[in-house]
Amino acid sequence: MNPYALLIGLVVLERLAELVVARRNLAWARSRGGVEYGRRHYPWIVAAHVALLVAAPAEVWLLGRPFLPALGWPMLAVVVLAQGLRWWCVGTLGRQWNTRVVVVPGLPLVSRGPYRWLRHPNYVAVVAEGIALPLVHTAWLTAAAFTVANAVLLTVRIRVEERALALCTP
Repeated sequence: MNPYALLIGLVVLERLAELVVARRNLAWARSRGGVEYGRRHYPWIVAAHVALLVAAPAEVWLLGRPFLPALGWPMLAVVVLAQGLRWWCVGTLGRQWNTRVVVVPGLPLVSRGPYRWLRHPNYVAVVAEGIALPLVHTAWLTAAAFTVANAVLLTVRIRVEERALALCTP
């Protein structure tokens, strides 16, 4: 199997694991009065992430993008570090973590783990991965397109999240 296809496959499995955790946490939050915000933008986020995972290997295959070790290995390290940061966020937020914006009234904001230093550390992981994953195999068109789309989506997402947290934080 092509190593890049294997990497993409592993990231797909990671995304599926995220969705399992998110679904479980959504049920937990709803059972405690959790309120979801920003439903309209969520399908666009899903579409962008699916497009990233389809477009990167498609660009490599269709346009014959080479693996350049001087670029590929550092970008692979960024992908691995982004996964580590993502799962540090998941672990730190516990049941409050979700792929959706869901706030359980009365729960305090989390201020430990990576949240000690960053307001939205998971989005740092998303940005880093969105650039690095395609560049592991020089799929620069995908990296650029996802980065632009992701910037627009994260602008909306962070505004929604900030408003939701402001409404629900004591």
